[in-house]
Amino acid sequence: MTRLPKILLAGALAATGAAGQAQTAAAPIRNIVLVHGAFADGSGWKAVAEILERDGYHVSIVQQPETSLEEDVAATNRVIDQQDGPVVLVGHSYGGVIITEAGNNPHVKTLVYVAAFQPDAGESLGSLQASLPPASTAVTPTSDGFLFIAPAAFRADFAADLPLAQTDWMARSQVPLSVRAASTGITTPAWKTKPSYAIIATQDRSLNPDLQRRMYRRSGAKTTEVAGSHAIYISQPAQVAAVIEKAANGAN
Repeated sequence: MTRLPKILLAGALAATGAAGQAQTAAAPIRNIVLVHGAFADGSGWKAVAEILERDGYHVSIVQQPETSLEEDVAATNRVIDQQDGPVVLVGHSYGGVIITEAGNNPHVKTLVYVAAFQPDAGESLGSLQASLPPASTAVTPTSDGFLFIAPAAFRADFAADLPLAQTDWMARSQVPLSVRAASTGITTPAWKTKPSYAIIATQDRSLNPDLQRRMYRRSGAKTTEVAGSHAIYISQPAQVAAVIEKAANGAN
């Protein structure tokens, strides 16, 4: 058997180790955690979750209370910590604020923003909305410090590409967002240290598409534009699932 000189043997071993590390780094992530946004609950992710599960992913859905950013981040971390490996963390709308903070959890490897806020340090949902307001003016305060969408405007402003019967139910079952949650700034944006993907809903009346473009351009997110309303994750589940799977596989 031919003996390799020590220097060549060392080089061969190093190359083998590097290749093994590259293969490990490229391994797809199997755990997906989905975070809903304001005025909604986790049931809206049903069609996306079914596609992902069919494709072999393990999907968990956060049901955060929308009472404060701290409590919503804690609820998200509670689900992340139950996973048995690396996580792709996905947020819609206000869920983007949550994953920007909760994404610092060491289990989280990649972030996906679906028509979602992507704040920098010190920014909040409220401050971002004020910087480039949406078309909708139907968000209404309650006397005890919460926000909701006026039911008569819910379909037009939140989910215009869904059937009327469905949006009527969503309007009546919406989860109000606390003013406290909407006005709390981010401390440490996870997207500054972890890769992010983003979907822009081009017909969004609840989150200005130009604000989406501005935030995602700033972060360097790999961005996909999809024609649809703010409820793009419900109306276009296949396209949303495809982006999540790209994130899980580290695809460009």
